[in-house]
Amino acid sequence: MADFPFDAIGFDLDGTLIESHRDLGTAVNHALALGGFVSVPIDHASDLIGGGAKLMLAKALDAQGGVAEDEFRRLYKAMLAFYGKNYANHTRPYPGVVEALDELARRGVRLGVVTNKFEEFARGILDMLGLSGRFDCVIGGDTLGKGPDGKYLAKPAPDPIVKVRERCGGGRFAYVGDSSYDIRAARAAGVPVVAACYGYCDKPRDEFGADVMIDSFAELIPALERLG
Repeated sequence: MADFPFDAIGFDLDGTLIESHRDLGTAVNHALALGGFVSVPIDHASDLIGGGAKLMLAKALDAQGGVAEDEFRRLYKAMLAFYGKNYANHTRPYPGVVEALDELARRGVRLGVVTNKFEEFARGILDMLGLSGRFDCVIGGDTLGKGPDGKYLAKPAPDPIVKVRERCGGGRFAYVGDSSYDIRAARAAGVPVVAACYGYCDKPRDEFGADVMIDSFAELIPALERLG
């Protein structure tokens, strides 16, 4: 619809579109067990989310004294292998996600995903949840390759958001995410940002600095209309 203020919207995945902490936490605990560490309570796994799987595992290990680099690589590979076979056992869209995405599409808004999860995993999860067809593009943490520093061009770098906006046709664009990585990336990309405060927020809501905040996905479209 012509009166909607945005031509395209980008979304974070974990903690924004999907509730995934159980499967992520189980994968972390698989790696911790291999290394002889104590498991993380699944209900508290959301505290580790943000910045990608590698940072999740690093946080969990550092809380128990950490490991040498070679051992970290071994456990990280084991975690990814496990997660690649178990990434949608308990993961589900948040309430209201499907309805809001369909309404945005009805209004002619193009949709994209920007996540620090590897693109292969992100696409697999979206396929299994029946969400893939709703998005014009998916940018994962490894999609854009590595920068001069040898690190993947992932959030909080602006590059993934710039790319998803481009692949969605440009125009008026906003981004929705639940972590400080999302907010920083959107700010660096120069686009307005909505904070999903129902997600795995790594900062108090009054420290986010988003343009608007929502407490459920059902609030998204009215929030975008106000933002525009």
